[in-house]
Amino acid sequence: AVNHKAVEAEMARQGLKGRSSRKKMPTTRDPSKVPAADLVARDFTREHLDELWIGDATYIWTDEGWCYLATVIDACSRRLLGWSITDHLRTELCLDALAMAVATRGGRRHLVGGVIFHTDHGTQYTADAFKRACRSLRIAQSMGTVGDSYDNAMAESFFSSFKREVVDGEHFASRAEARRETFSWLNWYNAARLHSSLDYRPP
Repeated sequence: AVNHKAVEAEMARQGLKGRSSRKKMPTTRDPSKVPAADLVARDFTREHLDELWIGDATYIWTDEGWCYLATVIDACSRRLLGWSITDHLRTELCLDALAMAVATRGGRRHLVGGVIFHTDHGTQYTADAFKRACRSLRIAQSMGTVGDSYDNAMAESFFSSFKREVVDGEHFASRAEARRETFSWLNWYNAARLHSSLDYRPP
């Protein structure tokens, strides 16, 4: 057993510093669109698979410009069900991640329980095309309030880990390089990342 002061002293001796996240860059929202009701109320605890999915998108800078990553996570298992990475923030980014999540679960015929899909108010999620896709899949959209990270805390935590462990302090010469590193981390996250909420098991 070693206390934190001993760890801090040894890190200082070796010139080591912990990684910290950068300031969050706000994504776009369309105030003319009516958001979905909040069906989650900050309670992300679920006992069964496919009761609640969490969606969000983030950004990665490269020498070729921005990459954007959208993900879908199952609240019960913490498993990353779907993801998409592109050079744009159009609705297709989040639609592709949703389609991958549905395919991961075996297709729409296996979504029999009525999934709640919780996101922020990003224009991708309030877009008519995204709403239509959710309705056709019998997925109920849910959205928290604007500018409150607690209302989408599971997605915020996921991306905080991703940014700290993959993006912050790194330099990507190309979007292809950023995609490779992202893909590697996402696969590791599903297969090996330990979660205290899962009794320290991976998703």
